[in-house]
Amino acid sequence: MAVPGYQEFMLPLLRIAGDGKEHSLPEAVATLAEQMKISEEDRNALLPSGQTRVYNRAGWAVLGLSKSVLIEKTGRGRFKIAPRGLDVLKKNPARIDDKYLTQFPEFQAFKTKRKEKLAEVVGTKDGDAGVEDPDITPDEQLDVAYKELRETLADELLHRVRAGTPRFFEHLVVDLLVAMGYGGSRVDAAQVVGKSGDGGIDGVIKEDRLGLDMVYVQAKRVESDIGPGAIREFVGSLGEHKANKGVFITCGAFTSGAKEAAAKAHSRIVLIDGEQLAEFMIDHGVGVTDHKTYTVKKLDSDYFEGV
Repeated sequence: MAVPGYQEFMLPLLRIAGDGKEHSLPEAVATLAEQMKISEEDRNALLPSGQTRVYNRAGWAVLGLSKSVLIEKTGRGRFKIAPRGLDVLKKNPARIDDKYLTQFPEFQAFKTKRKEKLAEVVGTKDGDAGVEDPDITPDEQLDVAYKELRETLADELLHRVRAGTPRFFEHLVVDLLVAMGYGGSRVDAAQVVGKSGDGGIDGVIKEDRLGLDMVYVQAKRVESDIGPGAIREFVGSLGEHKANKGVFITCGAFTSGAKEAAAKAHSRIVLIDGEQLAEFMIDHGVGVTDHKTYTVKKLDSDYFEGV
């Protein structure tokens, strides 16, 4: 079974706490994973933050229950049931979710405050940002929003690159290679790359600042797919330049035949298509600038140890 939405964890968590004992979140997560028959693969699936998805969702379920005063947090990742939680269990609800918890004024206040903060960030005025999904946690919502923004930016970058001149493309590739740590300085890289002036660039560039090894570079500013013939020509050029490593960059894409030809080559060849080019530009700050920076902080529990 895949990892359920965080609201699916609420009732099982409350039942675990129903014995009146103190429980740790890791222990509860292990119990929930067994009860819900979550596969080992899904138990170990990580979010970009490095936290497992199941632990993250269970943590947010605990937060919802605590904001509703159904459970009480007793320490670092620890909780126990509250009197209100015992009363709820006596009613034997079929499900506990955000909708169920809205009957409690403490939870209503918590959700209202969250919506106001979210609306402030997103820019809506009515307090309803419209981006919440009942199956994912706020951490995951941030991840989803970030990925959507990144995908949109990558599409815009690729469009602008394809619309640029061949000379611009040559400058772009040099800037990117230097940003990635190749070629030493931009001046050094420009001396050995960008000689063809035919809508692409060809040359040999230092693999590192010391020039311990060299990499042959070929880039083609084309929107059509690159086939195996171009790759075989590239492989031949490697021998002429006495290079055993090569990078082929294009604005378009590589056919399956081209990828197969690169994989069979005796030399090490890396293919970078248009989509990967845009991703590298974002990762290495080429053609993009910082717009907004959000620092997501978490509680430093060690600070409060012994208090």
